[in-house]
Amino acid sequence: MLAKRIIPCLDIKNGQTVKGTNFINLREAGDPVELGQLYSEQGADELVYLDITASHEGRKTFTDLVKRIAACINIPFTVGGGIHELSDVERLLNAGADKVSVNSAAIRNPQLIDDIAQHFGSQVCVVAIDARQTEKGWKCYLNGGRVETEKDLFNWAHEANERGAGEILFTSMDHDGVKNGYANKALAILSDTLTIPVIASGGAGNKQHFKDAFTQGKADAALAASVFHFGEIPIPELKAYLHTEGINVRI
Repeated sequence: MLAKRIIPCLDIKNGQTVKGTNFINLREAGDPVELGQLYSEQGADELVYLDITASHEGRKTFTDLVKRIAACINIPFTVGGGIHELSDVERLLNAGADKVSVNSAAIRNPQLIDDIAQHFGSQVCVVAIDARQTEKGWKCYLNGGRVETEKDLFNWAHEANERGAGEILFTSMDHDGVKNGYANKALAILSDTLTIPVIASGGAGNKQHFKDAFTQGKADAALAASVFHFGEIPIPELKAYLHTEGINVRI
């Protein structure tokens, strides 16, 4: 069985790492390159960098920062935010990113997933989905959680899978930054119905939450931000705990 992955996520705004709660109330968390180096040294399996206001502000993602990150770390990293076309993907891969994450642009233009998979390979294409439970079920949101859509989480994830996405990065907006655990029921449905890996995001507050995401949620990877950025859970300590709990992780 493939090892479960631990993935720190660095949300970037104005060149700095930030973290909020339920996608709002952002506070600075440090230099993204220095944090990336630290997590790489601590044993993180991958990193995700998201330019969280790129889609909302209509900007291109931070190519220069990606180059700096690539020069300083030796683990795979994914970059997202403001990716709308193949030239954006090519630019970021050339700058040193291993994968790209598409969210709003993929909902608006699902063909983008097919195009990325066909031109660069499915392994490059991570489809990120921000969703929350509404009276009509789990609904997907655009532009960093600002705009609700009619798309159902599970139907959209299945479509992305069929179109050639390599992974689904599912963030529960209700759980984001609250530290009460991941949305494990929704994660389990995704994991059971998709043929590609599912990354859990939103809700990590203690080490057991990661274990639950892997056992109850059946996730392939768990992503977290504030518990790593503010030193609440050191990655070596987390991996040692998961190992003793019978979770297959790279130590």
